[in-house]
Amino acid sequence: MNAQDISRWQEMVLQYGSELGIKVLAAVAFWVIGRWLIGQVGHMVQSALGRQKVDATVMRYLGTVINVTLNILLVVGILGYFGIQTTTFAALFAAAGVAIGLAWSGLLANFAGGVFLIILRPIKVGDFVSVGGIIGTVKEVGLFSSAIVTPDNVLTLVGNNKIFGDTIQNFSTNPYRRVDLKAQLSGAADHAAAMALLKEKISAIPNVMADPPVDVEILEFNLVGPVLAVRPYCHTDHYWQVYFATNRTILESLSAAGFPAPMPAQVVFVNQK
Repeated sequence: MNAQDISRWQEMVLQYGSELGIKVLAAVAFWVIGRWLIGQVGHMVQSALGRQKVDATVMRYLGTVINVTLNILLVVGILGYFGIQTTTFAALFAAAGVAIGLAWSGLLANFAGGVFLIILRPIKVGDFVSVGGIIGTVKEVGLFSSAIVTPDNVLTLVGNNKIFGDTIQNFSTNPYRRVDLKAQLSGAADHAAAMALLKEKISAIPNVMADPPVDVEILEFNLVGPVLAVRPYCHTDHYWQVYFATNRTILESLSAAGFPAPMPAQVVFVNQK
């Protein structure tokens, strides 16, 4: 190989290297600008939906779908710029999608469950619910799973298919809920006076609703004496505050009024011959 051939090869390498470098830099620029534009579109869509007072769950769901779709289009566009046939890529992507769909049918089921959750809206962001065996506040309804924050502040992800296919309890739908507690009385206690006292004291607890009124009734009997069902009503947001305050009021009000402490008792008969 003479000097002329070497020079020609160097020129070809330099030419193709320059073209490839320009394409790589252009692709990086397209990616950075495209990602920025996608972010701007996402912000504009979120702002537009916010002005229309669209539910937060729907806003997050649509934002995720738009973000994923635009990113896929951006990648396809960059590949097309490099000369890769996008139709072939689309066919391969579709074939891969079918294979992945067969292998990951659970993910597709969760995706379908998420669509139904968005359309039917049995739960939404901010609701206090019991879904899939988890009790907590809905933080997000995502594409495949929903984020639930439990009362002990643990973030728990539950598959949307499990949520939609199982029993859903939404404690935030109705304006109030009932707190179910019990109060054990001594058999020697005046149950009517105890019931009246508890109704008065519990009704004065903050956030206990006046309508419907507090229920205090005899629930059952045991060896100690009558058991009272104590049932105040409150908003879901105040459930645990009312729950603990009611327990404390039962103890303190009955004790202060001089009611005998409930204690198990047994009668022993001694037969002397």
